[in-house]
Amino acid sequence: MNNTEAKRGRLDTFFGISKAGSSIKIEVLAGITTFITIAYILILNPQVLSDPYHIMGDAAMAGKIANGVFIGTCLGSFIGTILCALFAKVPFAQAPGMGLNAFFAYTVVLGMGYSYNQALVIVLISGIFFIVITAVGLREAIIRSIPPAVKLAITPGIGLFITIIGLKNAGLVVGNPATLVSMVDFAQWRSADGDLKLVGGAVVALIGLITIGVLHARKVKGSILIGIAVATVVGIPLGVTNLSSFDLSLGAKFADFAEVSFFKLDVGGLFAGKSMVDAVLTIIMLVISFSLVNMFDSIGTLMGAAKQSGMIDENGEVIRMKQALMSDAISTTAGSVLGTSTVTTVVESSAGIAAGGRTGMTSLVTALFFLGSLIFAPVVSIVPGAATAPALIFVGILMLSNIRDVDFSEMSNALPSFCTIIFMPFTYSIANGIAMGLIMFTVIKLLTGQWKEIKVLTWIIAVVFVLRYAFMTLG
Repeated sequence: MNNTEAKRGRLDTFFGISKAGSSIKIEVLAGITTFITIAYILILNPQVLSDPYHIMGDAAMAGKIANGVFIGTCLGSFIGTILCALFAKVPFAQAPGMGLNAFFAYTVVLGMGYSYNQALVIVLISGIFFIVITAVGLREAIIRSIPPAVKLAITPGIGLFITIIGLKNAGLVVGNPATLVSMVDFAQWRSADGDLKLVGGAVVALIGLITIGVLHARKVKGSILIGIAVATVVGIPLGVTNLSSFDLSLGAKFADFAEVSFFKLDVGGLFAGKSMVDAVLTIIMLVISFSLVNMFDSIGTLMGAAKQSGMIDENGEVIRMKQALMSDAISTTAGSVLGTSTVTTVVESSAGIAAGGRTGMTSLVTALFFLGSLIFAPVVSIVPGAATAPALIFVGILMLSNIRDVDFSEMSNALPSFCTIIFMPFTYSIANGIAMGLIMFTVIKLLTGQWKEIKVLTWIIAVVFVLRYAFMTLG
């Protein structure tokens, strides 16, 4: 046995690749697929977290924060994903969560007047809180308290959720003041001056989706990754793929990272100009807000993706769940001191799982790409959102197929299941879907005399969510 074969054998043994019915080649392709699908966060997260300072007219500070957050996003995502690979040994990626970063930027910083560095302290506290409740098993207990009616609806709900993300990123679904949303107008192919309009992205996405569908039907390995590549190439003549989007100013990014982001936590500023009681109560409210959304986003993603990948044991629980949850908690804590908003298990992990990823080897590859993005980010930025959108839409198809497991024959189960599925895409939040499903389950079981089916922890969670919706604004 040569050295290369020995290394492959050690990888196989460590990750259990053959045992999972996979191969190193499939795991590598899956890891690349996951990275390419989530790579947009490297560009978007710095934009979101720096935007309040743009709005406030402080362009210099906005630029420094954007540079610092870029480095923090790469490193935070690497730490979270490498933990999934080596500690939890699951095929999930972690990165700053969309929605949570918007809450950080527009509610906490812009709306409530906290600085970027003060908001990082709140993220740090929520991360430490997560570590504690994960270590004592509370997060696992919360997962076990989710009733089957809600649990079985999570995967198809996430399927619809990532489908609408994909449709939006593709430009296939656009805003409409009369109907809220509508399909892009394909008749508006060119503007008056002859330039291609948004419809170019929609065409690119459709070509990518057809490519993935055909290759998958023909059982071609790496169909999702090939579809993304084809869509990227097709986007060049259509003006969707921007080959000039290179930014090589790494020196400035690292300098700003050291100046404004790395361990730049303004604890004292949280209490400046406020009474101790008001400051503490506000911090507690914000920590709970971050924690609720992050907890149920990550729980929903873990359960949905685990079912898709077959990582469910005979009791219906996620295999290596505690390790995956602890990876999530540690990465949130680490991300805060690196200058980024809450790092969480991302729903785009499902793209890699759909490409065949079944072990931590998938996450290892994704993690290395996150680390490599510190240098090769200009290459990553070439792939447009319209090219990765077909991957999300296709994964939505695969996950929605799990709706066959949902029991719609009995209304006290059907209504909670329906609310879980529908509220995810239509409120753009996994957490909202689970919350509404739990609230509806508790209420309808109570009013139909089936209160014995409600676990004590389910009662508590439902009440907490009711209070959150009544008293906590999330932007």
